[in-house]
Amino acid sequence: MDDLFIWPVRVYYEDTDSGGVVYYANYLKFMERARTEWLRDCGLEQDELIRDADVLFAVRAAQIDYLRPARFNDGLLVSVRCRELRRASLSFEQCIHRVTDGYDMAEPGRRITEQEYARITNDDTPLCTAHIKVACLRASTLRPCSIPEFLKTEILGVR
Repeated sequence: MDDLFIWPVRVYYEDTDSGGVVYYANYLKFMERARTEWLRDCGLEQDELIRDADVLFAVRAAQIDYLRPARFNDGLLVSVRCRELRRASLSFEQCIHRVTDGYDMAEPGRRITEQEYARITNDDTPLCTAHIKVACLRASTLRPCSIPEFLKTEILGVR
């Protein structure tokens, strides 16, 4: 499970504080968007999972390190790597980098190699890194449950 999915994000004025620096909680929002798009890339839609399988995913734990600031109008790449798939949870490693000049921010999310990611981000220090643990819950009860086999197959099948 070492593939890397990237999702481009543009920093808007609404994402920043009065000094034009991205507000700390917005990094988590950017990461959430990227994980949603990662699931979509696996062929899974969250509303369909709730409706058809009675399951949803909720963040159980987040460890985040803020290393450098992102600023208004920066182009960012949010990476997603699923590090562990367990019976009832997924663990992700995520990074946010500023993109290099010339990167097409209109390009949709995609899976890339480590080498391509290093080139796109100029192999620079990330702005933010995080380890996110997501639990699988029964949507009707909000209680933990096993990840259904068809989901595991879809998630693992993309790798």
